[in-house]
Amino acid sequence: MMRITRFIFYLCCIAFLGSLFSCTGKSTKYAIPDLAEIKARGYLTGITDYNSTNYFIYKGTPMGFQYELLKLFADHLGVTLELKAETDLDKIFKLLTTGEVDVIAMNLTVTRSRRKTINFTVPIYQTRQVLVQRKPKGWETMNDYELSKALLRNQLDLKGKSVYIQEHSSHSERLKNLSSEIGDSIDIVEVPMSVEELIKVVASGDILYSVCDENVAMVNRYYFPEIDIETPLSFQQNIAWAVNFKSPQLLNELNKWLDGFRKTLRYQLLYSKYFVNRKVSIHVASEYYAITTGKISPYDEYIRKYSQQIGWDWRLLASLIYQESKFNPNVISWAGAIGLMQLMPSTAQKFGAKAILSPEDNIAAGVRFLAWLDNNLKDKVSDKNERIKFILASYNVGLGHILDARRLAEKYGKDPAVWTDNVDFFLLNKSKPGYYTDQVVSHGYCRGEEPYFYVIEVMERFKHYCNLVKDDEPK
Repeated sequence: MMRITRFIFYLCCIAFLGSLFSCTGKSTKYAIPDLAEIKARGYLTGITDYNSTNYFIYKGTPMGFQYELLKLFADHLGVTLELKAETDLDKIFKLLTTGEVDVIAMNLTVTRSRRKTINFTVPIYQTRQVLVQRKPKGWETMNDYELSKALLRNQLDLKGKSVYIQEHSSHSERLKNLSSEIGDSIDIVEVPMSVEELIKVVASGDILYSVCDENVAMVNRYYFPEIDIETPLSFQQNIAWAVNFKSPQLLNELNKWLDGFRKTLRYQLLYSKYFVNRKVSIHVASEYYAITTGKISPYDEYIRKYSQQIGWDWRLLASLIYQESKFNPNVISWAGAIGLMQLMPSTAQKFGAKAILSPEDNIAAGVRFLAWLDNNLKDKVSDKNERIKFILASYNVGLGHILDARRLAEKYGKDPAVWTDNVDFFLLNKSKPGYYTDQVVSHGYCRGEEPYFYVIEVMERFKHYCNLVKDDEPK
């Protein structure tokens, strides 16, 4: 009882702090785009929640069922994916209704009340809601009959019990209906915590009961074996995505794609990867499961330290290092580039690396190289955030080719200080004779696809890192 009282006090503190930091200004209004507008602008904005199945970072790589599924749909449309992450369902629904996001890609239970405010897609799968409770002391030695006798197995026995659930979730509606069905009250406690956070609290013994979708509960049971999830609270229910009422063509395209994709082997493999395969639990238990540990790599300490020398967000430097070496300090490329930041021996020597295979020396030298690039571009690209893209491309292919692309952009009426749709176009096309033989070009042929996509991939991964790993560096 004392542990439950402490837990309630903790929730009160969360609610109080939330009220202190709530936004009081006017909300921004967005136009509600439909399919044609999304294709024309070139990106789809989605939102999902971060947890062990939907969206997470593992060893520097963004993963997750909802993330991968939504990315496949964006690829189908021929657009890029702009992904936001949030666990507050109320905020998520508001972002959709105001037009700030196009799609909610989450495990949304289809309910009558929700249909009043959002448009659901066809189901992405079906599951049922189950009661999450802690097994009794000594459960390891009990047989199935003894275990069932010690646990709540009859839904009627929920009368008078306190059940903690994520606020604004469909679990509240189900428990209210169940309370009516059993003809007695259930104490439904809605709290500002995610489903997986509540499972952890049940496992610790701080609360007695919670509710979860069965497929998610089964994944969590791998790393919380002390929880029991065998008591169903509902029949099978449809789980779907959601779009705005004002995006009917987007809904139609989503439904056609989901109908077809769900029948494929690729969908079955994707679902099994996150909801059936036990390796998911290994990921979550890993030191480099970023949601719980805040770690991206074994070298975060060095990355944080040296990123400050160039004024970069440490997560951006981490994304660059992943792109170069996938955090393998011993990798040597076919061209002879070495270590975490893939430095050529001559570059490493120039920028002071005494032991090129040493993770710290390699990062330190790589950062000094980035600082050198920054210094050479500062007077040409004044905007710091824009300049980062030029630095990334220069790191990949060499400063000379980037300066060539800037000169081409200026010659042909584009902005030489803007990367996207300006300088990047000429770098991408610098493998064509019409461009690399131009009189303003000093460094000749360049296979521009590699640095072009290098910038895109580093920046995209950086956004994922920002979504899921807190920046706790002092400003």
